[in-house]
Amino acid sequence: MTFLTALSQPRKLILDGATGTELNRRGVDTGLPLWSANALMDEHDTNILQQIHEDYLRAGADIITTNTFRTHHRALAPSGNAQRALELTRRAVDTARAAIAAVPSETRRYVAGSISTLEDCYRPDLVPSDDALRAEHSERIHHLVECGVDLILIETINTIREAVIMAKLATITGTPVVVSFVCGIDGKLLSGETLTAAARELLPLEISAIGINCGPTPSLRHPLEELRAACGEDFPLVAYGNIGYADEKVGWVNTDAENPTAYCGHASHWDAKIIGGCCGTTPAHIAELSKSFR
Repeated sequence: MTFLTALSQPRKLILDGATGTELNRRGVDTGLPLWSANALMDEHDTNILQQIHEDYLRAGADIITTNTFRTHHRALAPSGNAQRALELTRRAVDTARAAIAAVPSETRRYVAGSISTLEDCYRPDLVPSDDALRAEHSERIHHLVECGVDLILIETINTIREAVIMAKLATITGTPVVVSFVCGIDGKLLSGETLTAAARELLPLEISAIGINCGPTPSLRHPLEELRAACGEDFPLVAYGNIGYADEKVGWVNTDAENPTAYCGHASHWDAKIIGGCCGTTPAHIAELSKSFR
């Protein structure tokens, strides 16, 4: 069953939880500038990455997100690894595929190629020029497609401008595309733009789903309601919240502010087809989601 076929079925799809923060929990260096990409530099750490993917699959995830959030030229350049973008992207995708092969299942699981903003997800003021966005995102997207992902997950986006450029580049590849925004507590994109405006720009591009991620878990309900009104009753939405807070030195600080049961309590109010976890969430959160929504 293809991803698009699965998306059209009544059954909800369970997305995995956090990768970067889970690497940190298990002792892998996630310091900036590489953050989660550190796990691709060392065989031991890559094995831990695969174990994390496997744990999410055992917890019930239908979709595994590749560890490609920072495997692009701009993010790798400060560490002197800019020319390794394709190599590291391939290693991330292959690791996700190896995890799926290691955890047998009667249902098909899917590899989502993660791609985010060129600059800081929380700094819409840093979004580069349109020309830079087109050139650099084109390379990232083609790397993911070349490496064989099942869908492209454009996530934690803070402006409509960057989202539209990314979605145009991604949809022309013929690979299914999911777009997810990060919002402030006011329910608007960090740029101040509305989700209604974002949906108006993106839906004509024939993306497969749209949603919200990396906001505090309790804050996702009302923005999702706005998206539902903007997209209509049947269009697939995606939702996955965070637990913790950003930190300039390590990238993210984990907390237990939302235990798995509490997280699922919030998720029960999300009118979304795809539900998972963002920064700070663990396989235990995904197991609780799987149990609650299956």
